Amino acid sequence: MADFIFSLNATLPIFLIMVLGWFLMRIGLFNKEFNKVADKYVFKVALPVLLFKDIATADIRSDFNLTFVLFCMVTTTIMFLAIWRLSYIFIKDKTQVGAFAQASARGSAAVLGIAFINNIYGNSGMAPLMIVSAVPLYNILSVIILTFSADMGKAAEKKSAICADEEGKESGKYSGKSSSAKDSKNSNIKKACINVVKNPIIIGIFLGLPFSIFGINIPAIPLKAVTSIAQTATPIALLVVGAGFEGAKAIKKIKLTSIATFIKLVLLPLIFFPFAIAFGFRSSELVAILVMLGSPTTVTCYIMAKNMGNDEVLSSSIVVMATLLSSVTLTGWIFVLKVRGLI
Repeated sequence: MADFIFSLNATLPIFLIMVLGWFLMRIGLFNKEFNKVADKYVFKVALPVLLFKDIATADIRSDFNLTFVLFCMVTTTIMFLAIWRLSYIFIKDKTQVGAFAQASARGSAAVLGIAFINNIYGNSGMAPLMIVSAVPLYNILSVIILTFSADMGKAAEKKSAICADEEGKESGKYSGKSSSAKDSKNSNIKKACINVVKNPIIIGIFLGLPFSIFGINIPAIPLKAVTSIAQTATPIALLVVGAGFEGAKAIKKIKLTSIATFIKLVLLPLIFFPFAIAFGFRSSELVAILVMLGSPTTVTCYIMAKNMGNDEVLSSSIVVMATLLSSVTLTGWIFVLKVRGLI
């Protein structure tokens, strides 16, 4: 019961802030222009500063475990790429692939990780090492997926428009193949690399890594300023998600939303926990892996999807549903691990 109450305390406030954003938009206190400006602030300033702080202040040297680091990195890469590939195969509307793949794989590791493990063990345990191992890859892989998916979505829409325009004509064949397809692929790879280098969130993460790796302490006054800015990221991002949530459009995407939520909260832990146990991970290591695999979809998914031309409606729907249900699933996973004597 105590675990359920904690899970509820960790996830319900997040959900309520999104509801508040939705309410303020409906009564006219927020408008689309405010949402647009707030969205840019979160993407270009607050989230990069938050992740810089989380990474820079993480103590990874005292609990460094190379096997754990490699497991987190390899698992993150496999789950992102596998979900992306399967999404592309099974989702007919290619404009939804990027948002679905990112939201199905990317959890709130940085937001919930340390607090969740602190509640169970009284210290941050392996959470900082998990964050340093997984979160940079979260962002790099998300940028690559969203870049390719945005372009594939545009290509699909263009092809559909051309076919519709030429329907009924004898020569109505779409033949944009051969060298143009190869050129498009090369262009996407180049664009993805540029987007990775230019992405503000990734820049924030890599600026923080030297502080964490070499144990460099940020002076008190700059750290206080950084902390103050970082603390604005999550609440403003959640308000933006809530304000941008469109119920009528979200209902039309309830099937994909439900599938993504199931993958994020249930399927990923179910697939990867046996491997984690086989590698000998126990206690705080397993709980850190649980946060990596089974925490609710992070609000960053919505911010990045919207800023990179992907389906923000689907992203916000998944964030809302996963957050709402995660208090139950996280508690369930903690119960299972305790019963098995693994934590």
